[in-house]
Amino acid sequence: MNWQDAMENALYGPRGFFTTGAGPAAHFRTSVHASPLFVSAVLRLITHLDEALDHPHPLDVVDVGAGRGELLTALASAAPAALGDRLRLTAVERAARPPRLPDTIRWRPELPTGVTGLLIATEWLDNIPLDVVDGDRYVTVDPAGIEEPGAPVTPDDAAWLARWWPGGGRAEVGLPRDRAWARAVRAVSRGLALAVDYGHLRDARPFGGTLTGYRAGRQVPPVPDGSCDITAHVAIDAVAEAGGWPYTLVSQREALRALGVSGARPPITLASTDPAGYVRALAAASAAAELTEPAGLGAHWWLLHLIGLDSLPLLPNVGRWRDD
Repeated sequence: MNWQDAMENALYGPRGFFTTGAGPAAHFRTSVHASPLFVSAVLRLITHLDEALDHPHPLDVVDVGAGRGELLTALASAAPAALGDRLRLTAVERAARPPRLPDTIRWRPELPTGVTGLLIATEWLDNIPLDVVDGDRYVTVDPAGIEEPGAPVTPDDAAWLARWWPGGGRAEVGLPRDRAWARAVRAVSRGLALAVDYGHLRDARPFGGTLTGYRAGRQVPPVPDGSCDITAHVAIDAVAEAGGWPYTLVSQREALRALGVSGARPPITLASTDPAGYVRALAAASAAAELTEPAGLGAHWWLLHLIGLDSLPLLPNVGRWRDD
């Protein structure tokens, strides 16, 4: 079968990687799992978005590809009462609702509509099934991961490749991801749609593609049998254009720094005046450094689309809001 169908079955089928088992956190580390500082940064973003929207009731926070609800659970716990009482938290996830998820978090398999607030998708786009091509033909794969040449590429996919991944050879067709993100952005009536993911730009597409697997914290061959995560980096510029204007595209490092997350070490003088405080500050700096490391999580892209707003005061100088 083609890779798109194989990924769909392996990730989201009855015995799929994301629909069964302990969940993604047991196999790989995302920014949500890496540190509470990421949650704090998202909460600060929500607070400023709430102000820009003039404090609506309810204020939506929709987490697309929510895993086991870790981000929303943390936000519900961390939000101050005045904000938390107005939050309407919705997880969009194809796995079953976790048994101990707080009752305040809604759980659904499809996108809601009429969102007023924040829609966030953290490492969701990289798991949307897509096809792999080699030259002008699709690549087929069996459950053991054995590949063979398949049918000729359709006109729609050929047009996408010509625009976004020129040069021929092996490539990943990002059209399903473009369409999925466009649907997610349309779900927001007023507010912000934010995708956080690892990806690449047209002028630096990786030779041979990026399709791979992860299991128990290790990179493994992408065998589509449900035993591992199957993922590919996102053609983030294509996704950005599909989501519409205005948008901005920046690194996680730049975005988190704008939201007050810094990996700077505390002054050594603090160790003598407040040893316990120094240890806490050092731990926070270490966690922030992991989130903003240019060769790691800090290299993730933040793609932000404003919907029904002229600006977001907290991030006026992050990237450039493209609006043509």
